[in-house]
Amino acid sequence: MNDTTIRSTPKDVFLHLLNIFTFYLGVISFITLCIQYISALFPDPLSFYYTSMANSVRLSTSILIIVIPVYILTSWLLGKDLASNYEKRELKLRKWLIYFTLFISAVTIIIDLIMFVFSFLSGELTIQFFLKVFVVLLVTGSVFGYYVWDLRRKEIKSKTPKILAWILSFVVLVSIICGFFIIGTPTEQRQRRFDEQRVSNLQTLQDRIINYWIQKETLPQNLSKLEDSISGFIAPADPESDIAYEYHIIDTLSFELCATFKTSTENFSSTAKNTKYSYPYDSFQQRWEHKAERTCFTRTIDPELYKNSGQLKEPNPIQD
Repeated sequence: MNDTTIRSTPKDVFLHLLNIFTFYLGVISFITLCIQYISALFPDPLSFYYTSMANSVRLSTSILIIVIPVYILTSWLLGKDLASNYEKRELKLRKWLIYFTLFISAVTIIIDLIMFVFSFLSGELTIQFFLKVFVVLLVTGSVFGYYVWDLRRKEIKSKTPKILAWILSFVVLVSIICGFFIIGTPTEQRQRRFDEQRVSNLQTLQDRIINYWIQKETLPQNLSKLEDSISGFIAPADPESDIAYEYHIIDTLSFELCATFKTSTENFSSTAKNTKYSYPYDSFQQRWEHKAERTCFTRTIDPELYKNSGQLKEPNPIQD
């Protein structure tokens, strides 16, 4: 049967496009997942942000859980169809997609090697960078090798795709499980997100308290004094228990804010070695490390640093 008699059916187009789409998405997500794991195990002190890394891991894991089964299913259906209709191996759609995949893999390998050489010449090679380059090279090289083999193979039935499907499933499953040990279980992630919100609330309260002192040169007696009906500000409470945060005046210039946390920043510090997992500095350059317990943050206002600029004006009197 020559190529002119081979036509792609709507089913062929659907299966091939869905297969290649889930394949690309799965490869990108797997590489991203491995890179984030490397960043967690070998953190860069100059660019380490736990929150963005955890979000990336969650997204990549979610994609892999959905697309890999779809990819394996469509590959099985395509393989079954090719086994009974061998001439479909010559479909133009199939060959175009395979050669496009080879092109993308080759370009990725070339760029990966260029970046490796560039970093070597710049003297910036680190174990983290080397492992990331290796992961990209290994994955794209495997993809390139598999599709070259698929184009050249002559046998109609082969056990290789089935073996590779099992290996792929095992590798993806292990990569997902590893995430639970590196960034924590979904329950731990939820607790950490609650703690992130608690710190954000405390930062807001701190800013309001300092601004209150700047305007009135005295600390508010309680958090309700910070509420403003015009701006609509209401003192935030604990996002999980809805209990008000603790606020205590120590002296005329010092105060403390307290909250009960469910996770500890020190726990992740041990995983990240010398890089501390901490929340970003707030506008007053204060740190917010905490343990999994009731934690208080003491702040002292420097009257020379925080002064009333005197720019506030009294409202104009209402004239008759």
